[in-house]
Amino acid sequence: MFTHLRNIETAFQQNKRIVALVIIVSALVSVAALWLGFNAYQKADSRVYVLANGKVLEAVSADRKDNIPVEARDHVRMFHHYFFTLDPDEKVIDENIRKALYLADESASNQYNGLKEKSYYNNLISGNISQQIQIDSVSLDMSTYPIYFKCYAKEKLIRATSTIHKLLVTQGFLRNVGRSDNNPHGFLIEKWQTLANRDTTINLP
Repeated sequence: MFTHLRNIETAFQQNKRIVALVIIVSALVSVAALWLGFNAYQKADSRVYVLANGKVLEAVSADRKDNIPVEARDHVRMFHHYFFTLDPDEKVIDENIRKALYLADESASNQYNGLKEKSYYNNLISGNISQQIQIDSVSLDMSTYPIYFKCYAKEKLIRATSTIHKLLVTQGFLRNVGRSDNNPHGFLIEKWQTLANRDTTINLP
């Protein structure tokens, strides 16, 4: 009889150990599942999907300080693209200049007004001239604030009788401002100057 009781007690102890082991394993599995789930949520939350030309593209979010040089260069590129990409159409010129002036201070407005007073835009329209720009490089001095930049580009003026190629070099400074639809990078170009804007070649048809 005592042997039978000891067997029952041994079986009871074994059952207790098995139940405790199951509880511990279950707790570990639950903790691991919660950790993996939270980690997966963080990874999913750091991704943004953008629809462009019918395709879904994935963009990974990052701290702005990691992307400042990239965004600064793109801001300078976009400003020059809008300011110097012109067609013999008053609405196209006005729209591009309007977009450019959101990205810079009065130094850009002064250059625009100066060109307008010299009838530069009227001459483009009357001469059916298109102006295009290709940005070669944008150098930044990240040790200064506002950030100093120098932009090297090529211009092409296309008319019926010839195509004129020009070298363009500009400089200025970038300071931080709030982001908006009109200024997605959150920079403003200040003290913008044209250092060189000279003809290099003229191609005749």
